[in-house]
Amino acid sequence: MEELVEFLAKSLVEDQDAVQVHRKETRYATILKLRVAQEDMGRVIGRNGRVANSIRALLRVSARDSHREVMLDID
Repeated sequence: MEELVEFLAKSLVEDQDAVQVHRKETRYATILKLRVAQEDMGRVIGRNGRVANSIRALLRVSARDSHREVMLDID
């Protein structure tokens, strides 16, 4: 799943070297933290959060088989 988030973020931003994805496992969920350059935050979040919500929807679909909740935090 980290690869999916990294691929999507790198395709959206201009500074691809600044994209970092960190994974944290909790008891019931997987938390993915996405970091991008400050000037690329608007591209990743999108107008009214539409891009971020679309990425989260793709993560929910990809995590359906694992029966774990996946959360995306954008720093």
